[in-house]
Amino acid sequence: MFKVLKTEGKARLGRYDTAHGSIQTPVFMNVGTQAAIKGALSAADLENIGCQVLLSNTYHLHLRPGDDTVHALGGLHSFSTWKGPILTDSGGFQVFSLAALRNIKEEGVTFSAHTDGHKIFMGPEESMKIQWNLGSDIAMAFDECVENPSTYEYVRRSCSRTYRWLERCRAAMDELHKREDTVNPGQVLWGINQGGIYHDLRAEHMKRIAELDLPGYAIGGLAVGETADVMYSIIETVNEQAPIDKPRYLMGVGTPANILEAVWRGVDFFDCVMPARNARHGHIFTSRGIININNRKYAEDNRPIDENCGCPVCRRYSRAYVRHLIRSGEMLGMRLAVMHNLYFYNDLMAKIRAHLETGDFESFKNSQVEVLSQRI
Repeated sequence: MFKVLKTEGKARLGRYDTAHGSIQTPVFMNVGTQAAIKGALSAADLENIGCQVLLSNTYHLHLRPGDDTVHALGGLHSFSTWKGPILTDSGGFQVFSLAALRNIKEEGVTFSAHTDGHKIFMGPEESMKIQWNLGSDIAMAFDECVENPSTYEYVRRSCSRTYRWLERCRAAMDELHKREDTVNPGQVLWGINQGGIYHDLRAEHMKRIAELDLPGYAIGGLAVGETADVMYSIIETVNEQAPIDKPRYLMGVGTPANILEAVWRGVDFFDCVMPARNARHGHIFTSRGIININNRKYAEDNRPIDENCGCPVCRRYSRAYVRHLIRSGEMLGMRLAVMHNLYFYNDLMAKIRAHLETGDFESFKNSQVEVLSQRI
């Protein structure tokens, strides 16, 4: 399913085949938590801005509209009309980040829904059933996202439990796909590496889950407060133990600089809500750095957001117009800003792949990290 086409150092140019098409890697997955991008972008918009993969969330779709409803309507692909690959997060992160009260046991987690407080139980089997109903191409294992930092002993026990949960996820998924009403027979399960900021726990956990020979593996529990240098060192530790013939997914990361550095360390898949979230508040990525379109200096600026950008927004609208819309609370302003930022991320990944193809990715990375991080 995954083929490494070319390498430069530890960076990899690859292709991952799914039931709904091939993914060119490294790739940034566009986050549509509830089967939609926050910012009023449609499936057709995603096609126009170079999106390869839509990421949706198990927990949120279980609450609304209900995974049984999505299954009855033919799965997420039919429901959203997005025809390309879809990855569903297991809901584990949301359980541990949104639930004010939760009770973790070997069986799973009991918690209160953030919407109305009603009690929910979710364990490996429940998460797999929801994702099976949704019919994603890649289903993520249910894991515990520990707070960072947590004590070494707690993280050690949590890693062991997450491994046992992964075994149960695999068994549950195997049983579900024996059913005749399976929406996506090509759905596969990926495992998640945990271990906090402890290198030995990270390495040991990666070794153990790699023995299960799953189609892909993620690195979870990072970008939650630790420094970038700590994150990069953990990535290096994990990837030393990760199978070379399987894709590696860094969950919830990140900035353009984070992505460039992580690709250099061997990561293939990324996702993050930041480009869309920042755009909704007027913080926009450009080839020269980050701008705040709300600033007064853009009120009469007739240039496109980024003169080096080929997105539908920059081809048509001015900074002044986008600023006016956002400042006026017009939904179109948010939509245009989100569209630009997601195009920027997808285009950045295309450039990364192009430079891996030509063998000069390291020089490209070094030329871009500081530029893309600066605030103008």
